[in-house]
Amino acid sequence: MENYIRTELQDGFTILTLCRPDVRNALNTGMLQQLAEALSKFDRDPDIRTVILTGADGNFASGADIGEIADKTAVDGVHDLRLQFWETIARFRKPLIAAVEGYCLGGGFELAQRCDLIVAADNAIFGQPEIRLGLIPGAGGIQRLATSIGKARAMRLVLTGETITGQKAFDWGLASHKAAPGEALQSAKEIAAKLAKGAPLAQQFAKQAVLTALDKPEGFNLERRSFELLLSTEDKAEGIAAFRAKRKPDFKGR
Repeated sequence: MENYIRTELQDGFTILTLCRPDVRNALNTGMLQQLAEALSKFDRDPDIRTVILTGADGNFASGADIGEIADKTAVDGVHDLRLQFWETIARFRKPLIAAVEGYCLGGGFELAQRCDLIVAADNAIFGQPEIRLGLIPGAGGIQRLATSIGKARAMRLVLTGETITGQKAFDWGLASHKAAPGEALQSAKEIAAKLAKGAPLAQQFAKQAVLTALDKPEGFNLERRSFELLLSTEDKAEGIAAFRAKRKPDFKGR
């Protein structure tokens, strides 16, 4: 399998870089698998106190790999291998920091939202544009948006598919820190270095306590089942065809 993740060890923390720059680091199954495996490894390593997640060549991740979902049906969605990788990422016990430059869309935005802290560069572009493909987020994006920014703003993003800047993401509380363009990773390194000197067990318990207060399993399950059903609709097929042809979709509600 091609190597989609680059690892850089630092003193007390590590940097994982998403590496599919030709497609703006779109998340395919192989990348998610390698990310899950890396996080599982570092979760067991006492010398690694925190992990930074970033993207290669000026983008975080542009979304899911459209080529992988174009022909998927609802049945395929139920048996999707990516589910177990998303669950492994969610179980990572240590602080996880996203350093975001450029595009952070769709599944990429859902991945960033699974991080505990987000450092957003001013040039970052966040959004959940799945609605434009006749789909919805399928990895918890709606649930986390509703919790972090409230009903009105969550509805605005998921119903329209519009994007927001890194500055607005910070203003809305989606990003915990902001940085100048090109400086997100350096800012994340400074945060990680401070966290690496903290009390590891206390950090892990604190993280779990916050996540327990926010995560509602019934909401995540409903979101996932809805995503799976939409995979078999005519609108999904039309949305992806229009995306590939760079035209506006003609949705029929079927």
